[in-house]
Amino acid sequence: MNEKILIVEDEKEIADLIAYTLKKEKFDVSVALDGETALKKLRENFFDLVILDLMLPKIQGLEICKIIRNNPEMQKTGIIIVTAKGEELDKITGLEAGADDYITKPFSPKELLARTKAVLRRTIRAHSEQKIIKIKEMVIDKEKYLVTVKGQPKRLSATEFKLLLYLAERPNKIFNRDHLLDAVWGQDIYVDARTVDVHIRRLRLKIEDDPDNPEYIKTLRGVGYYIED
Repeated sequence: MNEKILIVEDEKEIADLIAYTLKKEKFDVSVALDGETALKKLRENFFDLVILDLMLPKIQGLEICKIIRNNPEMQKTGIIIVTAKGEELDKITGLEAGADDYITKPFSPKELLARTKAVLRRTIRAHSEQKIIKIKEMVIDKEKYLVTVKGQPKRLSATEFKLLLYLAERPNKIFNRDHLLDAVWGQDIYVDARTVDVHIRRLRLKIEDDPDNPEYIKTLRGVGYYIED
């Protein structure tokens, strides 16, 4: 697992406990100790899930929850509220603001981990069920195995389509070669890591106006590839 999770919690001991629990499961974890820092991180990076306290310095957790849900770029981000406010009205307010789950302090790390995995499963499955993916002027039709850019169909091999789709379903998330090899080619097939570079180059030649200055498939040098949305 390498889903990216942001913990927004002003009590450092609790934040450290949550981070330790999630890192043991190989999640990619970041921490923000106040609402302002959390929003800065959310605007700079894509997160699969936010674990959010309500009572925060600078910007309250409920306001952050609403900002996430009103931002089209964060629609795929799951939200779990973790708070000491355990009244039924507080829970209803949090869920109505867009949270996927609500956990009351004190909580057990095992319960938090189980709920984290459950929310990630639901959000990833919900978005993977989309039949049409639109990114800028590129449209991917998953049922017809069809890709068009500016209305023009692009002929892709099965592997090229699978690679493009994998990146497009996870926009702004960076994947290294090894991850893409496992996800697209499978762990049981031996393929050299440079094969990913070759297929990325072919995709760029087919979908980009300028393959040397790509608009869709970007490279973060030394890290990996991603589709910018």
